[in-house]
Amino acid sequence: MAAVNSSKHSRSKSQLNAISKWNIMQYKLYLICTFLLLFVSLGFSDDDHEMEEFLKREFSLSKPYQGVGSLGSSHWELMGDAMVTTDQVRLTPDMQSRQGAVWSRIPCHLKDWEMQVHFKVHGQGKKNLNGDGLAIWYTKERMQKGPVFGNMDNFTGLGVFVDTYPNEEKHIERIFPFVIAMVGNGTISYDHERDGRPTELGGCNAMVRNQKHDTFLFIRYIRRRLTVMIDIDGQHEWRDCLDIPGVRLPLGYYFGASAITGDLSDNHDIISLKLYQLTVLRSKKEEKEEEQDVITIPSVDNMELLRLGQNEEGMSGLAIFFTVLFSMLGCIFLIVIGMVVYSHWNESRRKRFY
Repeated sequence: MAAVNSSKHSRSKSQLNAISKWNIMQYKLYLICTFLLLFVSLGFSDDDHEMEEFLKREFSLSKPYQGVGSLGSSHWELMGDAMVTTDQVRLTPDMQSRQGAVWSRIPCHLKDWEMQVHFKVHGQGKKNLNGDGLAIWYTKERMQKGPVFGNMDNFTGLGVFVDTYPNEEKHIERIFPFVIAMVGNGTISYDHERDGRPTELGGCNAMVRNQKHDTFLFIRYIRRRLTVMIDIDGQHEWRDCLDIPGVRLPLGYYFGASAITGDLSDNHDIISLKLYQLTVLRSKKEEKEEEQDVITIPSVDNMELLRLGQNEEGMSGLAIFFTVLFSMLGCIFLIVIGMVVYSHWNESRRKRFY
């Protein structure tokens, strides 16, 4: 009887141990899930709960374009061959050697902002027989004609370019039209022959020409981070194009849009430019750091590392080829060595048996 009781006692003790282990495991899982939920909620709070958007009409351009280009009655000014119609602001017609622009008359002093661009590029030219593209600007200078998509070279500020014609002869991994971003400090020149590669922050291909649906460009500048996205597939979904931290843009610059044609041409149309002020909650430490670190010249942190990464990306195809080649040669070498070793071992084994 005592043996039966002892076995029952040991069995109940093991059951209790199993239950306690199960409870501990459940508790650990609960803690992990709680931590993950907290992490995700904090991530969403940075994007949603801590940020609000407000449309700034004085920096926006949309239908019916009342008074655009006329003195004193509009916040926007036309330049060059740009003209206003009922449906769009046409920066250039589908004609050779034209350039035009539209510029805001009011400097922007917003720390964090978001620009949504509704645009259209279309023309009679066939693929690769069209050009040259359009640009969206946030720069110190305004109303300056020039070769960089209708604006001056050596500009000071930010340019986001929709480049529709490849000037560089060898384009292996890049398909045009292509969107890139560039930050200039007044001394950096845009390299036309290489389609701006030496100074670009990044980019993506964007098949925007002669689309039957609407095409959009999204530019966000928040906490010194530049994000560019596109919506060109008619799906009403933003697609990532580039996301660069450490972009330093001064306050008080002007927004604008410009385009240019050369021997090849296209219609470059701006349907709307909508600027939103982003209200972002900052800690006292962040506010103090921003007050002490006043930006006077546009720049990008770690630009050399960024260029190094672009060079590595540009060599990726060649690097993959040589990696595969040397891997195959290495495998062949190992197989040959293995066959030689095996033949010697087999021969020595036969000698032991004779």
